[in-house]
Amino acid sequence: MFSASNRSVVDRRSWLKALTLGGAASVFSSCAEKKPAAQSTPNNKVRGVIFMVSDGMSPGVLTMAQAFSQQIRNSGTTWWKLLNERSAARGLMDTQSANSMVTDSAAASSAWGSGHRVNNGMINVTPDGKELEPIAAVLGKKGVRCGLVTTAKITHATPAGFATSVRNRDDEESIALQYLNRVEILLGGGVEYFDPASRKDRKDLFSEYRTAGYEVIRNREQLQSVKGKKLLGTFHAGHFPYNIDREQNPDLMRDVPTLEEMSRAAVSRFLEGNQNFLLQIEGARIDHAAHMNDIGALLREQLAFDDALAAVWGMTAGHDDILIVVTSDHGNANPGLNGLGSTYSDSNKAFQHISGIKSSHDKIFHDWESHPGSDLGKLIQQQLAITLQTDELDALQNILTNGKVNEWNDLLAKPEGLLGQFVGNHTGIGWTGTSHTSDPTLVSAVGPQSERFSGMVINSDVFGHIVELLG
Repeated sequence: MFSASNRSVVDRRSWLKALTLGGAASVFSSCAEKKPAAQSTPNNKVRGVIFMVSDGMSPGVLTMAQAFSQQIRNSGTTWWKLLNERSAARGLMDTQSANSMVTDSAAASSAWGSGHRVNNGMINVTPDGKELEPIAAVLGKKGVRCGLVTTAKITHATPAGFATSVRNRDDEESIALQYLNRVEILLGGGVEYFDPASRKDRKDLFSEYRTAGYEVIRNREQLQSVKGKKLLGTFHAGHFPYNIDREQNPDLMRDVPTLEEMSRAAVSRFLEGNQNFLLQIEGARIDHAAHMNDIGALLREQLAFDDALAAVWGMTAGHDDILIVVTSDHGNANPGLNGLGSTYSDSNKAFQHISGIKSSHDKIFHDWESHPGSDLGKLIQQQLAITLQTDELDALQNILTNGKVNEWNDLLAKPEGLLGQFVGNHTGIGWTGTSHTSDPTLVSAVGPQSERFSGMVINSDVFGHIVELLG
């Protein structure tokens, strides 16, 4: 009989072999071969891939979003339900770039969009300067339709990684040009890169897109009534406002659509007919809120992304040829709820404080700087429902005005880092810094061929999967 003790000996021998030169690959490949695969739907043909990106979502955010949703909505999140779906695949994404263990969004999306790891800051351009053909162009030659939906500028790095090649991610005027006739549906922010009044070359891209058959829309009402097949929708000058701020402003509520609304508009068009399609949907401002150490804004952005996921999953429920992949390009600042009080009994109460936050940190800083001499402490009390200690307020005002503060952690020695810590004293939320992290990100997939996204997924392998499935 092969006893448990014998298995332990074999396991130890295997791992010791892995420590020798060349041994690791054989052990890990053996483990991978024996891993049970998630089941696909009976029909393994894929007509459409909907690739959903919760940008900058550290793994711990999903747990907090589930608890926050139950707290303010009395129901859990769709992504949590997806994790419990028997037919869904579950995995982790290895996110590093060509030149760093910590990727930026440009390199991360380029890995998906070209199958190559590139240096941070570049979009589909190799470290030696070779331009790579993005996935939208590759699939376009096979008649595959492409769409991009985001709450960032539509020309930002994550959507751009699927459809453009530029040496510098900030070359957004070029990105806007490259989308023309390569991407059928473009919905997000970034008016400035299409408007002749703000483009350096004075090109009127709105007119060029109209000439090419796109319907150009500029507000939420137009999105809800538009009939065209090809869309260019730019609904804000830059990135979308945070949802926490949008919901306090009637003008923004009127003009700026939600991620769910944009996703519905895109998915409904791609489901029509029988043509293959690739659609990327990005909840972009989760990342931006993490950079600001802003838990109130972050969790509301995550729930807005989850609303879009719920809409997409529901709309495709009757289609057994649609694959939905949900993931993130990288983590950011690693927020997490810490244990507070005796036997951590105060953690839940502290976490509940987040529901009383009414404004993003970004808006607080903007409002204070726009009104010199205003009371920063009062503004924070009104919008974040906390009262800063005198030394906390002095430190925050000092770094805002003089750029200096006594802070042992250099990663947090900035206004957003300080305010995040002060709010964390009341909410229990801690942050490791204000920048991206190297953690593997969560991956969930449902639909035909979903098992390709189980286990450890290398980010640059995504390109090959999608091209093979759709091309």
